[in-house]
Amino acid sequence: MKLVKAIIKPFKVPEVKDALAEVGIEGMTVIDVKGFGRQKGHNSVYRGEYAIEFMPKVMLEIAVPDTEVKLVVDTIIKHARTGNIGDGKIFIVPIEEAIRIRSGETGDEVLYEPEALAR
Repeated sequence: MKLVKAIIKPFKVPEVKDALAEVGIEGMTVIDVKGFGRQKGHNSVYRGEYAIEFMPKVMLEIAVPDTEVKLVVDTIIKHARTGNIGDGKIFIVPIEEAIRIRSGETGDEVLYEPEALAR
């Protein structure tokens, strides 16, 4: 099981979310974050000039079985890419264990409701 963490531009979230739903990804966590890479910040003018040191981004966290990592990553890349600096990054992190609080289930069963596993 892996945790796919994707940091993308905020306006790309609806497109990425819809594309992931189309390929059967049913859940994700969405977090508003700020940061910078090579894009750095920029200066803006609003009632005087000020520097924006951290760019607003959104981090998607999606837990998936190992077999679906490539599908998720390819889908995110296809739908989050603009071709410009600042499109974001994807990190893939191993998940040691997952537990559904409601039922106590563990492992990949936690990622989907039982009826979805039958598909």
